[in-house]
Amino acid sequence: MSERTLAIIKPDAVKKLAIGDILGRYEKAGLKPVAMKLLHMAKPVAEGFYAVHKARPFFDSLCTFMSSGPSVILVLQGDNAIKKNRDLMGATDPAKADKGTIRAAHGTNIEFNAVHGSDSPDTAQFEIGFFFPGMEIYDGR
Repeated sequence: MSERTLAIIKPDAVKKLAIGDILGRYEKAGLKPVAMKLLHMAKPVAEGFYAVHKARPFFDSLCTFMSSGPSVILVLQGDNAIKKNRDLMGATDPAKADKGTIRAAHGTNIEFNAVHGSDSPDTAQFEIGFFFPGMEIYDGR
């Protein structure tokens, strides 16, 4: 089933010049970028995006990190895009991520873990809408 998911190449991976490698991994897995932008999030934007984690102890450091430099924000489309992207990313902690995953290759630690991906269809819908009005998403025609 074709679906869409949001992916973020986080500031640590952008700084490491890993954008091309990560985009290539998405495409090799059959995930087509249908929207993409380079964005340096203001901290209030990061706080809005990660509001679901507001009560968690890592919320402030996460938002500070996500506003520390530019990120590449993408909408990926393909068969089972959410699961496929989650598998490509690997475990949240790069030290526990399987060899060959994005986080194993480009993450430093649980906080600086290179990428973000939606974890469910409902989350994907919210996250895509947060960054992309519908007219910014390529419809394939």
